[in-house]
Amino acid sequence: MAEPSKTDSEPLRGARGAVRVRRSKAAEPEMALEADLAQELTEKVVFINRSAKVVKGGRRFNFSALVVTGDKRGYVGVGMGKAGEVADAIRKGGELARANMVHVSLKDATIPHEIVSRYDGACVLLRPASPGTGIIAGKTVRAVLESAGVKDVLSKSLGSKNATNVVKATLAALQRLRLRADIYASRGLTLKPKTQPPPVLPSGERTAASAETASVTA
Repeated sequence: MAEPSKTDSEPLRGARGAVRVRRSKAAEPEMALEADLAQELTEKVVFINRSAKVVKGGRRFNFSALVVTGDKRGYVGVGMGKAGEVADAIRKGGELARANMVHVSLKDATIPHEIVSRYDGACVLLRPASPGTGIIAGKTVRAVLESAGVKDVLSKSLGSKNATNVVKATLAALQRLRLRADIYASRGLTLKPKTQPPPVLPSGERTAASAETASVTA
């Protein structure tokens, strides 16, 4: 009687009796791709909060971690993880942040236009900046902007200093950014290429050029 074929997920026993799991070769490229994607993402812990519950035997502590994840190329996500240990809370927050990543519109290394966003009591103002300015922001807003890939921006946090609300207000501001081409496309218009103005000549060369133009027209 022929033995039944063993599936890929069926455990196998080695020479020493240890249980081994046979993995198909088709799953190896997918696992490698996920590992490369995980290495490209940056994970930053913005805030860790500890809460205590008084029970009969004493106090029971619980931790919550606010984590921001991004690839620095326009994708960013925020997650709040809760657990009885700090490490577990950070891990859960990172998983939620990677699952909730969104795309934001950027213009080179800055943002396309100025924007003000509110979330509950927090208010965040973002302004585009010239190259070389850097990220002028606090640590909470900076974590979101750096994860999204913004390198030059001016910001101001107004209102509440609650880390969760400030992070969500910053993320909402980035999601509301729109490029000029997208606005024209939504209105059914075509974006005309920019024409560079003529170079500015010194006063002496400008007078000679105007004289030559007048002689040609005459």
